[in-house]
This record gives sequence, C-alpha cells and structure tokens, in this order.
Amino acid sequence: MTTTQPDPAAGAAVKAADRAHVFHSWSAQGLIDPLPIAGAEGSYMWDYDGNRYLDFTSQLVNTNIGHQHPKVVAAIQEQAGKLCTLAPGFAVDVRSEAARLIAERTPGDLDKIFFTNGGAEAVENAVRMARLHTGRSKVLSTYRSYHGATAAAINLTGDPRRWPSDTASAGVVHFWGPYLYRSPFHAESEQQECERALRHLEDTIAYEGPQSIAAIILETIPGTAGIMVPPPGYLAGVREICDRYGIVFILDEVMAGFGRTGRWFALDHFDVVPDLVTFAKGVNSGYVPLGGVAISAEIAATFDRRPYPGGLTYSGHPLACASAVATINAMAEERIVENAAEIGEKVIGPALRDIAERHPSVGEVRGMGVFWALELVKNRETHEPLVPYNASGADNAPMAKFAAACKERGLWPFLNMNRTHVVPPCTITETEAKEGLAALDEALTMADAYTV
Repeated sequence: MTTTQPDPAAGAAVKAADRAHVFHSWSAQGLIDPLPIAGAEGSYMWDYDGNRYLDFTSQLVNTNIGHQHPKVVAAIQEQAGKLCTLAPGFAVDVRSEAARLIAERTPGDLDKIFFTNGGAEAVENAVRMARLHTGRSKVLSTYRSYHGATAAAINLTGDPRRWPSDTASAGVVHFWGPYLYRSPFHAESEQQECERALRHLEDTIAYEGPQSIAAIILETIPGTAGIMVPPPGYLAGVREICDRYGIVFILDEVMAGFGRTGRWFALDHFDVVPDLVTFAKGVNSGYVPLGGVAISAEIAATFDRRPYPGGLTYSGHPLACASAVATINAMAEERIVENAAEIGEKVIGPALRDIAERHPSVGEVRGMGVFWALELVKNRETHEPLVPYNASGADNAPMAKFAAACKERGLWPFLNMNRTHVVPPCTITETEAKEGLAALDEALTMADAYTV
C-alpha cells in the first residue's frame, strides 16, 4: 500500500487554508476541527502526521470499491484524454454504456436512466416525475429517513436535518415505518410490526386522501437513520397499497445500492419492483459526482410526446459515466458484491453479535452485507439510548468519547446519534474486517462505562 512520509507542516498548511476558505456542510464553522488527509487506498486513509485509519465509514457510505481502485482511476484518465464533457442532449458512448449496465441490474422494466449529479437531485427528479405522471401533489415518506438536502429532498427527510428547512408546505406527509426495536406500534414480533406498520400507512393514506397522493418514497433499508432492515412482507405490502390507490412507489437506493447489502440493489432481497429507483454513491464509488433515476416503462411513456421539464448541465457527465462503467465492471469481474455478502454473513455479522453479548452498551445489532448498525444504549431493559435524540455538546459526550477511542485505535467510525454503523468498503478483506472489529470491541468499553 502506498503511503506518504509524515509531513506535519504540509498538513498544517492544508488545514489553515481549509479554515480560511472552506465552508463545511452540516457544521457550526467555528466549532469544527477537520482532519487533513494526505491520501487513501483500499480500505485505509492516512493523515499528514503518519496516522493510518481503517475506514469503517466508506466516507459517506459511498466508496463501495474502496479508495483509488486502479481500474476506475485509469478509466477516468482515459476518458479525460478522449472527451472531458459534452452536453446532455448528445448521444455519448460512455453515457449509453453506463445506462445500459445500470438497467441490466435494475428489476422489472426499469430500463430508462435519467442521470443526475447525486442522490438528492435523483430524489428531486423522481418526485417530479411521479407528480407529473399522476397529476397529484402529495408525497409520503417516513420519519426515520434521509433523502437529501435540496428543496424537496430535505422536506422528505425525516430526521432532524430537515427541521431548519422544513417549509411545511412542500406537499410532504410523514408516517412511521417499521422499527421493531423501538416500535411505535407496540409490536412484539416482526410479523406484528409489519402488519401494524402497513395498517398505519393505510390509515395515513385514508386521512390524507388517496386521490391526492402522487408517491410513497422509502429508503429500501434506511441508512443514516439506523440501517433498519424492513420485516418480511413490508415492502411487498407497500407495493400492493400503491397499486391499489394508483400511487407511484419510489425506492431510494442511494446508500443501500450497488453491493452495499450483498446484492446489486437492496430491493433484490425483498422480491419487489418499484416504479422508480433513485441511486448515486456506490454506482461509481463517489469518484466523480453521479446519481440518477431508473424509470419504469409506464412512467417513461408519460414523456414520450410530452417534454420532461427537468435537466442538469452535467447530466450523464462523461467522466462520471466512465467511472460508473469501470466501477460496475470491476464489481462484476472481482466479485465485489459477493465479497460484501460473504464478509457480512461470515465475519461482520457473527462478530457483532458476539460483541453485543459482551458489551452492555449494545442494545441491538442489525444489518446485512457491509451495512450494519449497533444501537448503543444506557439500559438494555428499557432501551434508553446512550445519548438523547439529536444530542449535541455535553449531552453527546458518551458518543464523542467512544469515537475518540476508535480513532486512537486506528479505526475511523461512522456515528449517528446513539448508533455506530459498520459500513466499510464492499472490497474489505476478512483480515481488515477483523482488525476493525477488534478496535470497535475495545472502544465499546468506553460506552459501557455509561450504562446502568
């Protein structure tokens, strides 16, 4: 593995320039302390002081094939030498091939691909398509969800990142999705949770007026909100409800897609075909910004003679599409999707369940592939979270100390509220996974100190 020699002075210069000029997302600018990164390769990244970290975050759960995959880097370089950019209105070989490879892997007749710059824009356009196709305005989404930070996407989002931007006039209605560990329906089994969640959704539709609802959008497996694998039958039940009321069913696969769960798409686990699928992140491992919408034949036909009123200057950007083609081909050739499934089933899952038995701070383990969450609690009996909902500052101290303990052991963790997620690249090896899990195991003693 290539690493750079420690160069603290260079790191200090990078940080100084960042602090002088870069405005960071989701942050109070004067309270953050961004770590300057000198390089990354595979499952690791390193700073200018010579510290190396195993990336258990895949950055923002998007570097599915790891950092600096040589085939993808080479494809970007080759495309840059051939054709850097071209407007969306032209037919371009690499754009057509990226669309073909994606369509080959989507279910049913979702064979048309609209390219965007990322996941939020994919959600924006999927919702626009649904509204235009149905002639209706309302869209339903769950409270525990994240769909992006643009206008419609942030209103669809269910977590606290929505609050400062929630206009309460965007035609969005939230409802409770299934989450047995903290069941809003007082369910005692997955079957009860599924049945009661579907009944709640039907009640919501009834009181909102089915004739006013254009779409229901769900993350196939909610990501940042907690990696809550839906109970058997839930997604099929939502599909049936949508069919009954003429509602477009959108599955958001931005985080869960392209190998993350051990299948090409998370929906492949549930035998369900939506009307629209949004994707981004893993489609090209985030090497160049890219996202999109896979569109069913029926919805695509709506715009055969009627112009679709949406577009982006960089839709299907050649460099981004070249990286997608190389990523998808590499994933197929190197069995990267299969590796994610095997590592999850044979290494990560068993290890996390063993860790949970030994640490009183771990209330629940859930996930599949390389997509896992540990619910950290103060009390296993009451399920009281280790920190309050949306905690910050001193209230978040237990999670902050746990994170520091991970980093001291060379592990870069993914934290959200009272959870830590285990979301390494799909390419992670058994040895690397065990290294990270051992560090996680040790760091959890810090969380254990706050249990009662």
